[in-house]
Amino acid sequence: MIILGPGLLSAMAGNDAGGTATYSIAGARYGYSMLWILLLVAVSLIVIQEMCARMGVVTGKGLSDLIREEFGVRWTLFAMAILLIANVAVTISEFAGIAASLEIFHVSRYISVPIVAFFIWWLILKGSYSFVEKIFFGIAFVYVSYVFSGFMAKPEWKDVFLNTVIPHFRFDRDFIHLAIAMIGTTVTPWMQFYLQSSVVEKGTKRKNYRYQKWDIIVGTIVAVFIAFFIIIACGATLHQQGIVINQASDAALALKPIAGNYAAALFAIGLFASSFLGACILPLSSSYAICEAFGFENGISKRISEAPVFFALYTLLILVGACVVLIPNLNLIHVMVFSQTMNGILLPVILVFMLRLVNDKRLMGSYVNSKFNNIVTVVTAVVLIILSGSLFVSVFM
Repeated sequence: MIILGPGLLSAMAGNDAGGTATYSIAGARYGYSMLWILLLVAVSLIVIQEMCARMGVVTGKGLSDLIREEFGVRWTLFAMAILLIANVAVTISEFAGIAASLEIFHVSRYISVPIVAFFIWWLILKGSYSFVEKIFFGIAFVYVSYVFSGFMAKPEWKDVFLNTVIPHFRFDRDFIHLAIAMIGTTVTPWMQFYLQSSVVEKGTKRKNYRYQKWDIIVGTIVAVFIAFFIIIACGATLHQQGIVINQASDAALALKPIAGNYAAALFAIGLFASSFLGACILPLSSSYAICEAFGFENGISKRISEAPVFFALYTLLILVGACVVLIPNLNLIHVMVFSQTMNGILLPVILVFMLRLVNDKRLMGSYVNSKFNNIVTVVTAVVLIILSGSLFVSVFM
């Protein structure tokens, strides 16, 4: 039995509107200089996602459910409040990506956003878990358009390789902030809640755990591969021309005169697909986490009457995300920056909870963490605490 789904989908959804914007800006501003960071982030993502999947398989419970049982209601309220704030901001950025991608094809956001928002709501409301997962897989395959854009940009592959294997660090504020954003947009707090809840709802058994582990590894490799080519596409074109961009839609428009209409169109299609997938999964992650934390019924496969709070939360998040994007003259890039800042602040907190849980022999038995997993997770948390602190201060200054 091959179990693919939660790991692949959560990792791919990390390349959402905010992720695409981050990678695009990194490529346009610094060329290939930040590619090496993706290799380090890939290791962290595999380790952290695997921890969540293992906890889901062994305990049969979601992450927020375990946090409530082991740490009490106060800490659960704290974690859920911050998660909800961060996820609302990221959900808004997903609809911003949907609007921006379709505006490249001359479709007004006042038409595209309501239609897409309704379709996303209907999809989750009417579909079973297996049906929705198949739809998500189909959307995720559209991400390959980023790869085509990268090849069409005709990069210098020798430079790409050297910058991938040799670290190039710059001690300037923008470089450090982009490095934080790359970590925060690739290894996000909501991923951990969504992944563990999905593993539980999928009903993965311990005997099939090795397949779930491969789902994590494959998902991470594919997601990082896509991010790799987003940076390449912008590094080979926009960086060479000295073109500065502020968000993902700028990258698609700027690619047009340099790499041709098809490269720009493919990039825009990839932006739509990634934003759509993120707009589906982000509200799901919040609904799963909050309902598990406070003992409400949850799950895509349930009816509205069986899980009213779950579907009400999902509907509310979709409405907020879509409606905010329709506000005239809203600076969407500020929303994306805020969401990445919140992700950076929240992730170390969640990692501490996860480490406590996954090393508890009473819960995990022989499935407790290895020393390597603990080291990687602690290093990730410490690095993010230090770097996110500098980002937090600079944003408010």
